[in-house]
Amino acid sequence: MSSTVTTPLRTIRIGSRKSQLALVQTYWVQEQLQKHFPDRTFEVQTMSTHGDKILDVALSKIGDKGLFTKELELGMLSNDIDFAVHSLKDLPTNLPDGLVLGVVTERENPADALVVHEKHKDKQIDTLPEGAVVGTSSLRRLAQLRYHFPHLAFKDIRGNLNTRLAKLDEGEYDAIILAVAGLQRLGMGDRIHQTLPPEVSLHAVGQGALGIECRAGDTEVLELLKAIEHIPTAQRCYAERSFLRKLEGGCQVPIGVNTHLDGETLTLTGIVASVDGKQLVKDTLSGEASQAEKLGIELAERMRQQGAQEILEAIFAEIQRG
Repeated sequence: MSSTVTTPLRTIRIGSRKSQLALVQTYWVQEQLQKHFPDRTFEVQTMSTHGDKILDVALSKIGDKGLFTKELELGMLSNDIDFAVHSLKDLPTNLPDGLVLGVVTERENPADALVVHEKHKDKQIDTLPEGAVVGTSSLRRLAQLRYHFPHLAFKDIRGNLNTRLAKLDEGEYDAIILAVAGLQRLGMGDRIHQTLPPEVSLHAVGQGALGIECRAGDTEVLELLKAIEHIPTAQRCYAERSFLRKLEGGCQVPIGVNTHLDGETLTLTGIVASVDGKQLVKDTLSGEASQAEKLGIELAERMRQQGAQEILEAIFAEIQRG
């Protein structure tokens, strides 16, 4: 009588940053996978990234390539973790050899949100008084808001969501700009005073979506991850990421996007703005959703010829000067 030996299923180790938002997102992914594969074990391992440790310097001053991802990527390459959950907007468009963007999950609202101090609760972004201090750590938001509202004052703000909200409530800022998705995921949607329309602020590439990065050859993990992939979101984000990649912009360059899917037609709008808000190039292109990456490249090339190249070169020169 022969006995069958069953090989135990491999435990899948999920890497995450330690921030509150990162953990909420990672535990959501863990929960979804557990529902799809109840016989598997998914465990979360946390680590601090370079971007989490430096909280007193503007993001644009400390380099942006892999600021919130490098340590997690090293963990995957050394087989300490099997995949990592990222806010897709933090994931560089060029990944290290051996790693891939496995799947993109369904997107939350990708827009930016205005959060105001109590004394401005009757105001909107366009009715804030002259000189009102608006906090943001994003050059993309800063450039667009300076372009539309040159009468406002802008001040860098760092720290996690609770820290930023505390600084606002204590009166250090009149208003701050945050991602709608982050506030909603942390159950703080009631702090959203105004969702900024795309005419005012195009969002970051990948904003509102989660990107799951894993080893390129790990077919077992790639197969499991397919269960939580959201194709319409992926198509939109692939177009946005190829647009950004073609313009060679990291997360700290004033590049904004907006995407819309209508059946099989994908529409991509992009902007490139100077940090002082005095120059802004904007254009829109539509094409087949199945050709999302090609669409992003085409729009980037068109905008380069419309003046985006000169704006970006000036920004890169300024960053190199420090």
